[in-house]
Amino acid sequence: MAVSTRESLPIYQQLFDHYKDQILRSHLHPGQRIDSIAEIQRRHGVARETAKRVLSLLAEEGFIVQFRGKGSFVADLGPKKKVWGLVFPFFSIQYEDLILKITSHATALGRELHPFCDHNDYSEEIRLVGNMLNERYEAVLVIPTMDESKTWDFYARLSPQAPPVVLLDHTMTCNDFPFVIQSYDMGVTQAISYLTDRKRGGVAFIENEAWSGRNMVLDLMRWTYVDLMSARRPGYEPVVLPSASQVNVMDLRKSGITGIFCCDDASAIRTIGRIKEQGGEVPRDFNVVSYGNTDLSRFFSPAISSVDPKNFEMAAVLAGLLQPEGRLPSNTRHVTRPELVVRET
Repeated sequence: MAVSTRESLPIYQQLFDHYKDQILRSHLHPGQRIDSIAEIQRRHGVARETAKRVLSLLAEEGFIVQFRGKGSFVADLGPKKKVWGLVFPFFSIQYEDLILKITSHATALGRELHPFCDHNDYSEEIRLVGNMLNERYEAVLVIPTMDESKTWDFYARLSPQAPPVVLLDHTMTCNDFPFVIQSYDMGVTQAISYLTDRKRGGVAFIENEAWSGRNMVLDLMRWTYVDLMSARRPGYEPVVLPSASQVNVMDLRKSGITGIFCCDDASAIRTIGRIKEQGGEVPRDFNVVSYGNTDLSRFFSPAISSVDPKNFEMAAVLAGLLQPEGRLPSNTRHVTRPELVVRET
């Protein structure tokens, strides 16, 4: 760390924050030796009193324990709380459904679920997970940000003494990490296959523009859609719209579109509304399939055909793995198989 004399914070405070951050991000693990006074002096070019004050503050705040003649070590912050933390990247009806199902299982096991949104910011994901680990949460559940390459090093460094961290919903880079996920490409395949079997025309793909930042799930769904269209409808160009607000019935008809696949239930409702507003009908003119199978798809009229990601199964498997007391084998893997539920659209 480069200490800045121009910063508004005193040098000792900058160094305290630096070491605290290293602990919270699990760069330094419980029981690991931390820099001595002399090492802080040499590493950061500060006075002995400054280095001594940094270690004193860390000890006072409970981040380290000091042993005369042996040095200072990262503290074990006490017994685990009966709390599961959940970090998710953004608000969506599908994540809301998954969180509710996990909450139900956690409550049945006498655990609380504390959900936090990181707004698809990988540095915030790391900060939240680090805080939960150091606050002794029994388990930490993470729906990763949509660019997992930024967080791989962090998870690879986690201490085996830490509470279990489980990746949920999707994962593409953390192949050696415990996960309970769904097969998005399988769900998209079922939806596109159904739509191309129903009518002879092409199929459009409607994304959700509110899913901010790089989105690996949307990328995967889009790639799968394009590959399937090339195989099943080689005479039709793939049509990808970034939001339901851009649905234009006349343009869809000119492109020979007879089926529409929406990346989530909320986008499907907006799409159907736009079609009706422009004089079209579902399913007479267009068949519509969404991804999510939340209450929105079941209770909307007409009831929407939707891919069920098996949120209940994911939550149940997760709850089973975390019994008892958050003990989870390091090689645990579970992939759910989505299933298309055909309704009125």
